[in-house]
Amino acid sequence: MRITSLDVVDVFVYVVILNLAVQFVPGVISESFATSLLTAIVLKLVLEGVLRLKKAVLSRLRAASGPLRRATSLVMLVLLLPGSKFVVLWLEDLLFGDAVSLGGFWSVTLLLVTLTVSRALVRRLLGARDPAL
Repeated sequence: MRITSLDVVDVFVYVVILNLAVQFVPGVISESFATSLLTAIVLKLVLEGVLRLKKAVLSRLRAASGPLRRATSLVMLVLLLPGSKFVVLWLEDLLFGDAVSLGGFWSVTLLLVTLTVSRALVRRLLGARDPAL
């Protein structure tokens, strides 16, 4: 895995969105710019992992030949999407403790959706194809 210029742009977009959330959402707290930058990097890594897993599960769902495989893939997908929010909350607490708080489940969900949409919009603006979509 190598770092591309799009990865750097993604982290910058995540920092902007995260700091806007810190400013406007009462439950989201970051004590400094450095912690928000590190949080953005962690969010980038987690979101990349989740998008890859989602893509693999969707491929498995489309290729499923029997109802059991199809149901298993569907259950995996249903568990993956909310489970990723708990992973983000757990990692944030483990790595940053009280220095960063992303709020609860719903604020993290809104934050991750905003990050994903912002990433897609910025990549479209730059003319880059987003492989996650």
